[in-house]
Amino acid sequence: MATAMAATAAERAVLEEEFRWLLHDEVHAVLRQLQDILKEASLRFTLPCSGTGTEGSAKQENFILGSCSTDQVKGVLTLQGDALSQAIQDARNHVSQAIYLLANRDESYQFRTGAEVLKLMDAVMLQLTRARNRLTTPATLTLPEIAASGLTRMFAPALPSDLLVNVYINLNKLCLTVYQLHALQPNSTKNFRPAGGAVLHSPGAMFEWGSQRLEVSHVHKVECVIPWLNDALVFFTVSLQLCQQLKDKISVFSSYWSYRPF
Repeated sequence: MATAMAATAAERAVLEEEFRWLLHDEVHAVLRQLQDILKEASLRFTLPCSGTGTEGSAKQENFILGSCSTDQVKGVLTLQGDALSQAIQDARNHVSQAIYLLANRDESYQFRTGAEVLKLMDAVMLQLTRARNRLTTPATLTLPEIAASGLTRMFAPALPSDLLVNVYINLNKLCLTVYQLHALQPNSTKNFRPAGGAVLHSPGAMFEWGSQRLEVSHVHKVECVIPWLNDALVFFTVSLQLCQQLKDKISVFSSYWSYRPF
């Protein structure tokens, strides 16, 4: 009995020493690694300066857009600066918040319990998940919301008045959807039913804009891969995996001391 108790005490001492090393050394090593990865991810959301002209001017990016289902619609879209500011800025803000949470625990900070580490990892993972979701889940918009967004008016030369355009990010792709419209006559026998919110509206969708009732007659969608968005998504995935791995290690130790707040 005494031998068994001694073995248990020795085992506990080894585990406690390993856990102290985890809290004092490995946790900070993971935090440093996460900060390095997320700083690289943050840089992907800033277009480089052109290096000429006025200071702070943004470099143009040209995107060759095409359809995977047909060769009828192709085009080149030139973005001056960040024309998709909301989705990209939201994602970057979440990344910046995650970096702040990590940097707030510098090398001199001593974690006392596993629960403290778990709380930090949960907070960081929440920000990273929100950043990733902002890119992977396009906003659902009604046709009037698209019309009011001003995206159609940003094109030069101006688009015909019977076209409505939506530009959005989906995963690592820049997507452009063109809706061709026709006006419903006041004496039309069609049952007018305004379409709700959607990422992609189908032909036959109806909406009211100003004093007109309009219907979508044709829909064309083109897209292209943006390499730096692909990089950002990879960084998010790797960072989330690192956070989960650290949480798993903490959980292994907590199973040995279920009565202690690890």
